[in-house]
Amino acid sequence: MMFQALLLPGVWCRWGGRARAPALQGSRASLSAARPGLAQRRAPGRQLHSLVRGPRGLRRLQPTVPAAPAGLRGLRPVQAAAGLLALRPVPAPAPLGLRGFRAEQQQMALTLSDWEKRLLERLCNGLLGGDRSCLAEGITLAESTNGQKKHLARLLLQKVLDCQRERVRLNDQRPLAFRMGLSGPPGAGKSTFIEKFGKMLTGKGHKVAVLAVDPSSKTTGGSLLGDKTRMIELSRDMNAYIRPSPTLGTLGGVTRTTNEAIILCEGAGYDIILVETVGVGQSEFAVADMVDMFILFISPAGGDELQGIKRGIIEMADLVVVTKADGELLVPARKIQAEYTSALKLLRNQSKSWKPKVMRVSSKYGEGFTNLWEKMTEFHTTLVTTGELQLKRQRQQKVWMWNMIQESVTEYLCNHPAVRNQIPNLEEKVVRGDITPGLAADILLRTFSEKKTNTVNAVNTD
Repeated sequence: MMFQALLLPGVWCRWGGRARAPALQGSRASLSAARPGLAQRRAPGRQLHSLVRGPRGLRRLQPTVPAAPAGLRGLRPVQAAAGLLALRPVPAPAPLGLRGFRAEQQQMALTLSDWEKRLLERLCNGLLGGDRSCLAEGITLAESTNGQKKHLARLLLQKVLDCQRERVRLNDQRPLAFRMGLSGPPGAGKSTFIEKFGKMLTGKGHKVAVLAVDPSSKTTGGSLLGDKTRMIELSRDMNAYIRPSPTLGTLGGVTRTTNEAIILCEGAGYDIILVETVGVGQSEFAVADMVDMFILFISPAGGDELQGIKRGIIEMADLVVVTKADGELLVPARKIQAEYTSALKLLRNQSKSWKPKVMRVSSKYGEGFTNLWEKMTEFHTTLVTTGELQLKRQRQQKVWMWNMIQESVTEYLCNHPAVRNQIPNLEEKVVRGDITPGLAADILLRTFSEKKTNTVNAVNTD
């Protein structure tokens, strides 16, 4: 019986001593097409014997690797212990470019629960429709440090950006909002100025959004958020929106999410964005990298001409405003205006089409606001006409991207297991004076780099 089976044409296999002959359907080509990978299949724990009858008798069929189906680029052949080639999946490289980013966004959206999808849709529709409560919830979502809420905030921001891009296209690629950053030393009168200036703008038909940044306590981590108390009349105006936010340890006079808050305010239909920083010094001008016009406020006793020549925040200003120019301070205000006007001539201009101006105002009597607004609109019109404003915003987005990368890299470094285990020991050595802080930092970075290199080499070896 076994001899008769061997005389049959075709291919058959013997599993554990029991013969099995496949059903023959025409030629050998049709047989291989009907039963692909027959020689490669085996039951767990049993050895596979493949025999083929040829012109010289029976011979053993060498196992072959089946062709990987289309799209399995992440599968890598490795040698199995039994002598057969198997397929082991390895992580596929992340898709690059805008198409890969869109796919990632869609994948992120699929992981949301029904409640989160309804929340995202409500916030997006309400914010784009000008709902102030939805705007407030959106900014709170962007400021959150919770992982899932940050996930929702990224999806919300992307939807708002897509809508804003379409609005700008319909507006002949002209910006829909005018972003202004207001900075200066503590007590320069920034909040009082915004109260008067904002009311003037809403009276002209503009919608004004004020993003006021307050410093956070190094001791308790809390923040008073008291700038809004100086804007009583403006806070009652339905064409104005005031949002105080704490710095939470972020340097430069702004918060970590100020840029995202600007985008959300523009999506809600506010065409004038005022970003008020904390009281700053000479080297804190991070707000200049997220606004169209950087305005520096100084008091009449703000220093002499030498103070204006010093590099730093002065050379970043597009407009210098001398506040409290009334009463007994009117003469000192005129003097400081003249000194800063001559000092700015010695500094290199940040813009090719605009020279910084020095103006003086009185928030107490409302003097100088009309002339100041004319200079602001002149600046905006000039930069839009020359195309410099669009280039400036593109450059700012690149700078802010790298700021976010630095923050994320620091967080990732501190949370790495190998680094996290060494931090307490190195901190103790630094406190005792055994090693310098620079050496401790080098040790942590070297540990992180070696672990990452070993991980990459292990993956490549597999």
